[in-house]
Amino acid sequence: MAEDRTHDRATEPVSPARETIEFAHPSERVAAEILDFYRIRWEYEPTTFPIEWDGEGRVVASFTPDFYLPDFDLYIELTTMSQKLVTKKNRKVRRLKELYPEVNVKIFYQKDFRMLLAKYGVGVAEQPLSRGGGLAPGTPSSKDEQ
Repeated sequence: MAEDRTHDRATEPVSPARETIEFAHPSERVAAEILDFYRIRWEYEPTTFPIEWDGEGRVVASFTPDFYLPDFDLYIELTTMSQKLVTKKNRKVRRLKELYPEVNVKIFYQKDFRMLLAKYGVGVAEQPLSRGGGLAPGTPSSKDEQ
């Protein structure tokens, strides 16, 4: 009798086990789960890019995108913060693109992440600022249910 192997491919991560990674925000774990589900290889925060130096050449600002997708040569930065609070992150990505034009980077904003979660039937909950703000998987807020 043949073994039941229907779960093997879909459940095995294609990248490092998510359980061993301490993600900075719950949305990053969900993104990793979606990437694994679609068998897209990913690395979590593998590269830090210096983006600003002082007068003596010391790095004073850097940027570390959340994910790198090696099969697409693409860095992804998730930002589930309120749109009003992403100005600093947008500035860092613009600076990264100026200094490293060969680097492909894409920002996924709160609205992008919300649509992605809705597409896969994952409810979202607004996070209080004391917990980092933004969105996390969970029970939809009353605003989301309308």
